Amino acid sequence: MPVRQMKEVSEQHIVIKSQVCNQVNQVKKPHQDYLNGKGPPSEECGDSEPRSSSGKNRGRRRSRGAKKNVQCEELSCLRPRRTNGCRIPNAFMVNDDSEMRFPSSSSSKSLRFPARPGFGQAGTRVLIKANHFFTELPKTDLIHYDVKITPEIPSKNVNRSIIAQLVKLYRESELGLRLPAFDGRRSLYTAGELPFSYKEFTVKHLDDSDGTNGPRREREYNVAIKFAARTSMFHLRQFLDGQRSDAPHEAFQVLDIVLRELSTKRYFPVGKSFFSPDIKTPQRLGDGLESWCGFYQSLRPTQMGLSLNIDMSSAAFIEPLPVIDFVAQLLGKDVLSRPLNDADHVKVKKALRGVKVEVTHRGSVRRKYRISGLTTQPTRELMFPIDDHSMKSVVEYFLEVYGFTIQHTHLPCLQVGNQKKVNYLPMEACKILSGQRYTKKLNEKQITALLKVTCQRPRDRENDIIQTVRHNAYNQDQYVKEFGLKISEKLACIEARILPAPWLKYHDAGKERDCLPHVGQWNMMNKKMINGSTVSRWACINFSRNVQETVARAFCSELGNMCQVSGMEFRSEPVIPIYMARPELVEKALKYVYNASVSKGKELELLVVILPDSNGSLYGDLKRICETELGLISQCCLTKYVFKISKQYLANVALKINVKMGGRNTVLMDAISWRIPLVSDIPTIIFGADVTHPENGEDSSPSIAAVVASQDWPEITKYAGLVSAQAHRQELIKDLYNTGNDPVKGTVSGGMIRELLISFRKATGQKPLRIIFYRDGVSEGQFYQVLLYELDAIRKACASLEPNYQPPVTFVVVQKRHHTRLFASNHKDRTATDKNGNILPGTVVDSKICHPTEFDFYLCSHAGIQGTSRPAHYHVLWDENNFTADGLQSLTNNLCYTYARCTRSVSVVPPVYYAHLAAFRARFYVEPNTQESSSCGATWNKCEAGELAVRPLPALKENVKRVMFYC
Repeated sequence: MPVRQMKEVSEQHIVIKSQVCNQVNQVKKPHQDYLNGKGPPSEECGDSEPRSSSGKNRGRRRSRGAKKNVQCEELSCLRPRRTNGCRIPNAFMVNDDSEMRFPSSSSSKSLRFPARPGFGQAGTRVLIKANHFFTELPKTDLIHYDVKITPEIPSKNVNRSIIAQLVKLYRESELGLRLPAFDGRRSLYTAGELPFSYKEFTVKHLDDSDGTNGPRREREYNVAIKFAARTSMFHLRQFLDGQRSDAPHEAFQVLDIVLRELSTKRYFPVGKSFFSPDIKTPQRLGDGLESWCGFYQSLRPTQMGLSLNIDMSSAAFIEPLPVIDFVAQLLGKDVLSRPLNDADHVKVKKALRGVKVEVTHRGSVRRKYRISGLTTQPTRELMFPIDDHSMKSVVEYFLEVYGFTIQHTHLPCLQVGNQKKVNYLPMEACKILSGQRYTKKLNEKQITALLKVTCQRPRDRENDIIQTVRHNAYNQDQYVKEFGLKISEKLACIEARILPAPWLKYHDAGKERDCLPHVGQWNMMNKKMINGSTVSRWACINFSRNVQETVARAFCSELGNMCQVSGMEFRSEPVIPIYMARPELVEKALKYVYNASVSKGKELELLVVILPDSNGSLYGDLKRICETELGLISQCCLTKYVFKISKQYLANVALKINVKMGGRNTVLMDAISWRIPLVSDIPTIIFGADVTHPENGEDSSPSIAAVVASQDWPEITKYAGLVSAQAHRQELIKDLYNTGNDPVKGTVSGGMIRELLISFRKATGQKPLRIIFYRDGVSEGQFYQVLLYELDAIRKACASLEPNYQPPVTFVVVQKRHHTRLFASNHKDRTATDKNGNILPGTVVDSKICHPTEFDFYLCSHAGIQGTSRPAHYHVLWDENNFTADGLQSLTNNLCYTYARCTRSVSVVPPVYYAHLAAFRARFYVEPNTQESSSCGATWNKCEAGELAVRPLPALKENVKRVMFYC
């Protein structure tokens, strides 16, 4: 059901003390003494006048709808206000008491995201294509009706069948020839008014669950249809033309439902994607799973108008096998002659719970059930009461009632039904229904098999998208015709720009002191790290039985040599001899090596660890113990790389070790030359933040939030990181700022932002006077909520450090989970593509397929290794630093060349990448015995009604916090 517009709560505010005007004016020209001699030359100090876009940009901006005749009220929402030369943020309201109030309502009328500050001009212009298809809007308003089906049915499919039957019976009479679109729940839409505002219908429907070929039970339903609202297309046109900033969400949802109507009947819908085994032949993934191909479909508001975004998709489905065959594949062994052991029983029960099956022992009657469990006893031992005095075995019952002889009585039965009434079904009498998506975690073998299916070269993906659009024949769709939509069959042609790669600086001691990457790549040949760290005290633990001591010693020697060649000072001999240990004794081994080193008066700086290729929980246990208990920095290496000593591998490991030990591999030439706009002029801190959620099926594990922040202005290369556990699937980062009570000090401020700001001050000797905050993992529906909460936390963290300390903030959301793909105009042009046929690194798009009015852009900052490159989408939700389009796009692209773990540009801005790595690492810190537990008191501290408190993660050791331990 479409989301109704929320009521505005204008009277509720969060009070934030701030002096943004004074702060911005104060930092425009920093004094050279304050910068401790590290400041830029005086002629490069920031200008006190506000920066503006070029004249060309201003003209283009007006053409997007920001015209002089637009009402003043609307303009004030789209553009920030200025007072006495100082920018006042859009949603701040200045009161007489000099406090600014931040609206707590999530209504789009209370808060406006920054308008686009013109279009970028930097880079080489090039034409590319995108998988967006222009969609012509209906000319008339659409009508929304509420639907109530009695008795209520939870199944969308049954609801759709009931409405389809109603339309079939009454379309030419009671419905006035209208062909309505239905969302499967409570909302029905028409392209014009029905002849009534309220009417009830009686519909008879055959119950599918009783059989497919045999007699089915007919049920009678009452359907009440009532007028609800009129959905304005004029409002939508104004929004797409840039004349209004508030998006008509219901209009988008109505049109989306219309376009989904026919596809829902043809294919299996999953979210906004549709799958079918008929699109392409399913490929086996192993363990009873197969991959289905499908397509993603969604309407998007863009500068070219309404756009239909179509992309190819693949997903894992449970193979429609007889249950016994599925179990045999799952366990990888013959189950017809041997009973299941305890481990097998648990695995089968977990895999089959919730799966739908149909019975095959009743001839033409194929009744359907959902599996709720697995019996602990084999079928031959199962008995059930037939009355108060007698019992009957399952084997006897099936033979007497159905004439079905159960052959494999050593296997358990499937349990179906609910707690009040449980039925038993023999495995051999059931078959898994087709079209059930597998939502649990895939194993490595299945992931590899699925990637082979999904990994398509750009040309192949583009052709499949075009074929999908033609096959769907949207313009012939009776619903599309009914509602007056028209959809182009050609991919959108866009003018993009290729931003130049930045020059990188290496140490002057190397043969190559600087480097200009080519197609997003470079190497460490003839180069030395700009700041090589020192490793004087190190040790090695070998957990791999296959690696002999001589092999381990030779590997460590080669690794040390590579670190030295790359520019580090690395002692050739370990503090103690290489220690051999068994994986199950990881804690004992770590503590032994740690204590043995300390006893020699040599506390370890680095621990090199050799792991088996398949190491289960060993890696996670090792990281948890090292980083939260012992304060050890560790570098793990798999056995396969120890035997196959590759210089490329050793060079990459050396890069990781250097940053873990506090060094820097490379820096931007513009950074050390003080030439990065809105970064080099005043002390600037760049944050990255992400939240990772548990795998599907883990209902009790906490979500993990991570925040990293740059610590080395002006180089912006080193990032310290902090992690925190929070409520299950909670997207807002709760520990950005917090307060607590201390018996002595009273109220004490804390939180990750505050701690990282203090860390920046200690590392650089300066307090940050500008904040750039990149936030990952936020969907569009969460933009307002995340911005309101997290910007408020940033403000409070700053204010807790110093009165009137409110550095200007730019808040940017980074999205990778979208379905926009960019293709070269000519796939044969080698000058316009990389070696895999993808668009070139640095390709940026901020026109045509981007938001009609807001500040967003797509950036493909990396060279695709395989498959089709996915550009990152950057959307600015708050900007007090007045970034131009070129300024933010160039900064973001250049930062992507500073990722510490490889000599390639990466697909998302590094602080976000680091935050993701840190959050993933912290998943190992959750106590092992609580990860799988769903009982109270495991992951949660409290189990009170309506309140669950998350058990905090163990604290990182101080020496670990200061370095990039997550690399």
